[in-house]
Amino acid sequence: MSPAELSIEQVAEFLREYPDFFSQHPDVLLNIEVPHPHGGRTVSIPERQLIATRERVRLLESKLTELLKFGEENDALSDKVHTLTRKLIGAKDREATINTLYLDLLDTFQIPHVIVRLWNINVPDGSAAPEFTASAPELVQFAEAMTAPYVGAHPVYETNLWFGEHAPHLKSYAIVPLKTDKLFGILLLASENAERFYSGMGTMFLSRIGDVFAAALARDLDFKPDA
Repeated sequence: MSPAELSIEQVAEFLREYPDFFSQHPDVLLNIEVPHPHGGRTVSIPERQLIATRERVRLLESKLTELLKFGEENDALSDKVHTLTRKLIGAKDREATINTLYLDLLDTFQIPHVIVRLWNINVPDGSAAPEFTASAPELVQFAEAMTAPYVGAHPVYETNLWFGEHAPHLKSYAIVPLKTDKLFGILLLASENAERFYSGMGTMFLSRIGDVFAAALARDLDFKPDA
């Protein structure tokens, strides 16, 4: 069989079978030219390998920079959650606990649309607090089935309507269950930014905020006997 009759697969199989071919014939390796990865000219195989190595290095450097930035953002977010935790622990009563959460989510986390809804609670006499507004049974059942915060572009049931005139402009939502030994409410966050709360994002910090807020609230709530 003449060289012209060899197929690409046969050449590749030969080189795999004889991996020391180029070390025994370095002149062949140096004289073979292949297309430049970015077009325009040909280069030798060693030069092509060098170009590929440089591109891999640039890619790795880019990924490392991205990871470092992500780590810095996580550290900053962790500090914010820690500060909020201390504030919630220091709140003197239920009203102060809720107001602390609202203000900190607005000022520190830049989340202006925040709502708390509570159920299975004995409402204090004369209280007109919006947190005790009745929620649809379907929403309560949805929350009871949650094992982690919900995040996404779509509101759950009628929750988007709770934001009144802002509702048409909201594009992403997060729902965080509030519970101690049992669920007793939800924390609802919303944003005009579609990328603020998106499906697949990490919810660890949302869970931590919900857990601490629920524990702080539970100190000053009168639960119904069957709650």
